[in-house]
Amino acid sequence: MSQTPFIADAWYRPMIARPRDEKHRSATALELFFDLCFVAAVAQAAVAFEHELAEGHIGHGILGYALVFFAIWWAWMNFTWFASAYDNDDVPYRLLTLVQITGALIMAAGAAEALQRQDFTVITWGYVVMRLAMVTQWLRAARSDPDRRTTCLRYAAGILVVQAGWVGRLFLPGDGGLAVFAVLALAELAVPAWAERAAITTWHPHHIAERYGLFTIIVLGESITAATVAVRTALDGDAALGDIATLVVGGILTVFALWWYYFAQDAPRRLTSLRSALMWGYGHYAVFASAAAVGAGLALNVAHTTGHGHLTDRTAAAAYTIPVAVYITVVWLLHHRASDVRNTNDIIHPSAVLAILAATFSPTPVLVTGVLTTVLIAATLLVGARAAAATRHA
Repeated sequence: MSQTPFIADAWYRPMIARPRDEKHRSATALELFFDLCFVAAVAQAAVAFEHELAEGHIGHGILGYALVFFAIWWAWMNFTWFASAYDNDDVPYRLLTLVQITGALIMAAGAAEALQRQDFTVITWGYVVMRLAMVTQWLRAARSDPDRRTTCLRYAAGILVVQAGWVGRLFLPGDGGLAVFAVLALAELAVPAWAERAAITTWHPHHIAERYGLFTIIVLGESITAATVAVRTALDGDAALGDIATLVVGGILTVFALWWYYFAQDAPRRLTSLRSALMWGYGHYAVFASAAAVGAGLALNVAHTTGHGHLTDRTAAAAYTIPVAVYITVVWLLHHRASDVRNTNDIIHPSAVLAILAATFSPTPVLVTGVLTTVLIAATLLVGARAAAATRHA
């Protein structure tokens, strides 16, 4: 069959809303490429965060990381939900997505300056490039989807106004400080809730869950890469493998367990309403940020063990155990209703989190954390097997 009709059609297609119940909906090659380029910004933020902590700038490093990661996460999240509803894969859509990727790479280039020196100039312009491309996408959708035209126009207008605020912030003394950043961030978060009140876009629950899962894998992979580089650097120096063996074993066990724990959840069944979708999507800010911070924490502990850095034993340990505890806590909360907490079987999750935080005071915190996260997975599997057996015999 000739491919000419397909090629001609690919130049332009109306941006019609995709069906929410579309069968076999999965991530596209363009979305995977988008994630791969986007993780460059995640990597730069994690490296800068590690550097700040290694220099003893704890408060400054945490605040800077939180601000920079917000920009990275929010830009990624907005594209993901839009694509789930309106990806028509024509030439204009692809070109605009490539513009967004360019903005992500600009953000990656400015991440270190923003985190370490609070200079948000480069990262803001990269962010604005991404968001203006997103405005164009929403305007295309408004033209082709009359049922949700008001929603699309609200998105376009809301994003445009907030971008003007981000650019204006650059001209304020000291970039306007934390207060202005907080106001603009809240405005960003409010846009989807306001826009979707007109008519909910047709995002696909299974597609969204897959996209978030894939990005979680990429961020965990970045943590492994950061830890591997730290181990290699230590071995190239005067460290012996025995000096860092417990860190290597504990780090591997932890990352394996974090992956297993995330994908043991049934995400699509939670995405049943706008409210649950917003909570689930917004909550992943902490999931992604903590996952990236795990790698930075492990790298810090490798450096600390080999005599580099300015951290105390407890601070170095906390840089690893706290992100792990945050990750497990948030994933658990995102996938459990309040009534589930009263289930006696589910006390294993908060118990595991408390034990991981207590590992901060262990002589080998990374190894203990790895063992505890592994035990958590084993316990959840055992509880699940018993519940399934009880259901079969009921």
